[in-house]
Amino acid sequence: MILVDTALERRAAEGRPIRAAMVGAGFMGRGIALQLLRYVRGIELVAIANRHLEAAERAYRGAGVHDLRVVETVAELEDAISRGTFAITEDALLLARAGGIDAIIEVTGAVEFAAHVVLEAIRYGKHVILMDAELDGTLGPILKVYADRAGVVYTNSDGDQPGVIMNLYRFVRGIGVRPVLCGNIKGLHDPYRNPTTQVEFAARWGQKPKMVASFADGSKISFEQAIVANGTGMHVARRGMIGPNLGGAPIAEAMKLFPLDLLLEGEGIVDYVVDARPAPGVFVFGTHDDPVQQHYLNLYKLGEGPLYCFYTPYHLCHFEVHNTVARAVLFGDAALAPRGEPCVDVVTTAKVDLKPGDVLDGLGGYLSYGQCENAATTRRERLLPMGLAEGCRIKRPVRKDQVLTYDDVELPPGRLCDRLRAEQDAHFAPAPRTGRILARQDLASASSACIEERSSGH
Repeated sequence: MILVDTALERRAAEGRPIRAAMVGAGFMGRGIALQLLRYVRGIELVAIANRHLEAAERAYRGAGVHDLRVVETVAELEDAISRGTFAITEDALLLARAGGIDAIIEVTGAVEFAAHVVLEAIRYGKHVILMDAELDGTLGPILKVYADRAGVVYTNSDGDQPGVIMNLYRFVRGIGVRPVLCGNIKGLHDPYRNPTTQVEFAARWGQKPKMVASFADGSKISFEQAIVANGTGMHVARRGMIGPNLGGAPIAEAMKLFPLDLLLEGEGIVDYVVDARPAPGVFVFGTHDDPVQQHYLNLYKLGEGPLYCFYTPYHLCHFEVHNTVARAVLFGDAALAPRGEPCVDVVTTAKVDLKPGDVLDGLGGYLSYGQCENAATTRRERLLPMGLAEGCRIKRPVRKDQVLTYDDVELPPGRLCDRLRAEQDAHFAPAPRTGRILARQDLASASSACIEERSSGH
């Protein structure tokens, strides 16, 4: 990342800024717009799409931009970009399809909607930067397959916890220490929080109660740790992770609270702690088997081992998104992307007793919360991914805290996210011992069918 500032300065000096567009203009989107438009050189935020135009307009005006053009077609958007006029639209697919845009920043957090936008952006050769762990944790591995085929970068963002964890992971690995646990620090974890319980906190910070509830009930951190697992090859120690409460103790104390033999086996685990210091932040535990390097690490105040604690005591979310844009466009580097098959999923868990006819209200709602589970278990037990839960109708009674399966629900008809998830499951399924193996061309045909149906019908 040290290269990014000078590279952007060079692009600014040459009059060749990166052209980015953003989908979503809520709380986080407004912060990104402010950062890009007022405090970053070398990137232009040429367009914002939002389902309500006034929110897109508010994001620009909050950054001091008042010369705006409402566009309704690709031609109008491309004309605005060529004239240097900032554009707003209700149609996010215009941003994906228009020329003159290098990268799309997706900030909605809506899995079905974002899947359409991201797939279309990839189809039209644009790099994709997500502040959407929900989409990434549900469909990231197959979307990465699409991006690789198209020769574009698909990445989650710097600044938010997953990106900060991944940067720290790469640093630790880069100095020769083997990462064995990638962790997140939470201030609160109560799986039964809901929008009503979080109204006051949400109002204080200008956020939506449902989004805040998804932080408090553990769903959001589950998605964040799932995408870290998928980017590193790590897994979870158990369903829901371990999540010890440190009671305000320093984060290094957590090294005593995870089973050492578990950490030292395989690729390591992702997890979290509650009420550690410094907070908020992220941490990586690593190990080293060289006695000489162990001596140096002890000298440098990291202790005698076998575990060493590295941490970043903050995450600055929208302040760092421009780094991800530059890494993708200028260096072809992803801050965080799935490295292959899914390692960890987020599965749907009943927040209350559910009865037939109930319709799940999704992330941060009243009826369900998300927990991390190893992908192999999710596949074997046919567990319902949390990213697909919204809109599903309950078919039979489900007890509070029971994990839902596909057999418990009726999926809404015609969703792209369900088709992509089925394709992801097929693409990364273990090769069968007998029977026909799905060929690469079959997958390509299925992928094309998804895109063509999306282009003609949504």
